[in-house]
Amino acid sequence: MSGCKEKEAAGPPRPPDVEVFTVAQRDVPIYRDWVGSLEGDVNATISAQVAGYLISRNYTEGTVVTNGQVLFQIDPGPFQATLDKAKAQVEQSEAQRDKYALTVKRYRPLAATEAISQQELDDAVQNEKTAAAQVLADKAAVEQAQLNLNFTTIRSPVDGLAGLAKAQVGDLIGPNTGQLTTVTKIEPIRAYFSVSQQLVTQMQERRIAEGKPTVRAGEGPELELVLASGLVYPIKGRLRFANNQVDVRTGTIMVVGEFANPQMLLVPGMFVRVRALMDTEKNALLVPQRAVTDMQGQLLIAVVGADNKVNIRPVQAGERVGQDWVITGNVKAGDRVVAEGVQKVRDGSVVNPVPFREESLAAAEKQ
Repeated sequence: MSGCKEKEAAGPPRPPDVEVFTVAQRDVPIYRDWVGSLEGDVNATISAQVAGYLISRNYTEGTVVTNGQVLFQIDPGPFQATLDKAKAQVEQSEAQRDKYALTVKRYRPLAATEAISQQELDDAVQNEKTAAAQVLADKAAVEQAQLNLNFTTIRSPVDGLAGLAKAQVGDLIGPNTGQLTTVTKIEPIRAYFSVSQQLVTQMQERRIAEGKPTVRAGEGPELELVLASGLVYPIKGRLRFANNQVDVRTGTIMVVGEFANPQMLLVPGMFVRVRALMDTEKNALLVPQRAVTDMQGQLLIAVVGADNKVNIRPVQAGERVGQDWVITGNVKAGDRVVAEGVQKVRDGSVVNPVPFREESLAAAEKQ
């Protein structure tokens, strides 16, 4: 009998704890980002212009070279011999030309007195012209031989980063043996990315509505680079130009941005995210993305009133800003929106609101 006791009357259930976020209102920058790749401003392919044996490589692979710096040296001996022979031929042809010129000078008064025939004078004049033409041809051969000799010293055409050497000392190289190396100009460096034609049209229409000319080279929004590590490249870039046609397969336009690269941190071939500030939305309302519930295509938020009762309201979502969402609809700044524990509430239920942990942490960090 002592174990039989009446059950104590159970009280009302305790309201569930939910974390609430106070709707913030501020100007929100609207960014767009695209996946892109980096390429050098100039990509020079270095090849031999004359055939010969490679006797030296005069640069260190993977280092910065300057315009005019010697990269390779082909054996100049055969070309120097050809040049010397061509110069000797010029001397011979000039002597022959001068000989015929003296003959013509001597024949003219003789032909005038009919001491010699006119035919002899004409032959002498023709020989002089032929000799003069031979001099010009021999001088052209000297110039070509000099060019070929100069081509044995292979120099960099630009300032840039030199690549791997594709030929080794002792190889027989020539115009048909392929590239020797590449030199890429990476200061500045280009970022290539594809933008939808709809966005390009919107940008142009907006500028026209504002009375501005269409976007030209060097104009447009500033660009940021987000590297593969997630870090933002500290130097902002500019739009260089857009391609002159739309890719019919993807409906996009290739756009080229340009970034200063003084410390050579950016390397061609890197994949990056290119980000641009497109607009600023004034007095936008922000809530965490987790506070918005998609219910059969309709976006809903749970607002906690002053009496701690929940009111489920439909909203429209706009841009995403970090972990937050810009929303419009039946909501205003200062409303308390359930950000954690949405599954515990229903319309009209009473809850016990506590501050959203991420909101509290952000306020503490700001302070």
